[in-house]
Amino acid sequence: MITERQKNILNGIIKEYISSADPISSQLLEEKYELGICPATIRSEMQKLTNEGFLCQPHTSAGRIPTDKGYEFFVEKLFEKIFSGQDKSFNLEDWFWKESEDILKLASLITRDVAEASSNLALTYLIEDEILWKEGWENILKEPEFEEKGQIEHFIDFLKSFEANIKKTYDDHRIQIYIGKNPFSKFHDFSIILSGCRFPKKQKGFLAILGPKRMNYDRNINLINFAVKNLENI
Repeated sequence: MITERQKNILNGIIKEYISSADPISSQLLEEKYELGICPATIRSEMQKLTNEGFLCQPHTSAGRIPTDKGYEFFVEKLFEKIFSGQDKSFNLEDWFWKESEDILKLASLITRDVAEASSNLALTYLIEDEILWKEGWENILKEPEFEEKGQIEHFIDFLKSFEANIKKTYDDHRIQIYIGKNPFSKFHDFSIILSGCRFPKKQKGFLAILGPKRMNYDRNINLINFAVKNLENI
């Protein structure tokens, strides 16, 4: 168990790291968050979180970044919230009313909009038709993770492995999240958020967002949840 103070520090580090992709210092946390403690105490708490495996220090003089364990704790807390089901990233009129009779066009629109809203790679798959849509390459390849040598090739191999096992991922409407370690690939530098869903005419499928572990989980989980819930109302 970690303390409430440590939870606040961990949440602050993860949010700032998602935004900046740079290691987070105690000074930054002290300046941006009302933690009520001095930088020395923040550093002490950060060290405790590092010792417990929630954070790591990429360089001796650098700040901290979240580990898989840290992300998993953060995401677990997100699930304790009640999803509002509201998101202004999508044009519902285009999504659900005009195109509801054309399932293929609807799936294409959903994939495009989820990719644009998440800035990650979005996938939509129709199980009966065995059709897969992918959108978002332009945005995801701008992420700083892909400046590292070999990461683009690793992500492509990761995606190929995911596609090869695509039928095994369907689990009705339960949102599944894989952070780093996953059953699809040997590459553990990426994350997957996916959920089964039902398209019009009782077509089964799923929506997924794939990207770096530094993705915005709060936003992306809500995007998937919003899409799945609204598909159910067609």
